[in-house]
Amino acid sequence: MCWKIVSANITPMSKLEYNEIREKKIIIYDGEPCEVVESHVARTQQRKPQNQVKLKTLISGKTINATFHVSESADEADIIKRPITFLYHNKGEYWFCDPEDKSKRFKLDATLIGASVKFLKQNSNVEALVWENEDETEQIIKVTLPIKINFKVKEAPPAIRGDTSKSGMKIITLENGATLNAPMFISEGNTISVNTETGEYVERV
Repeated sequence: MCWKIVSANITPMSKLEYNEIREKKIIIYDGEPCEVVESHVARTQQRKPQNQVKLKTLISGKTINATFHVSESADEADIIKRPITFLYHNKGEYWFCDPEDKSKRFKLDATLIGASVKFLKQNSNVEALVWENEDETEQIIKVTLPIKINFKVKEAPPAIRGDTSKSGMKIITLENGATLNAPMFISEGNTISVNTETGEYVERV
């Protein structure tokens, strides 16, 4: 689909030294944008330092192990960040739209969102990472949610007598159907903050 470049936040491509290739960075490796999942700089007396990394290709989804030596570098991917609005999901399809034109609807695979897909909130904005390949074709390669999102509690079993807010936890259901552990004092109708990266309860708001 076509996008309006004027609304984009463009991250320019830059060179990353071997020890700058860290978690959450997106680099070009074998011609594809890859996210750094793990990195470890090993230093020994006998050898020069090297960075051992685990990469996830954002096109095919494969995992790759790679090593960058002290004399090597990598190109940071030229990523365009754009807001998109989540509409709904149906039979494994997740539908979004352009926030400025809701008639421009499109579906994305859950793998682009990852484990935080369960915390998508209807009619809320998330961030799409868009990559332009050598053919100048734009492709959404990842969707990220805000680290913290507020949800209304749809269902919460009553607290068990004798449990305190510090010692007891229970499973609650959020307004979008997601479930998670929360303290015993949380009740139906409360609004809570959830960390979308860890999937954990943060606080009552």
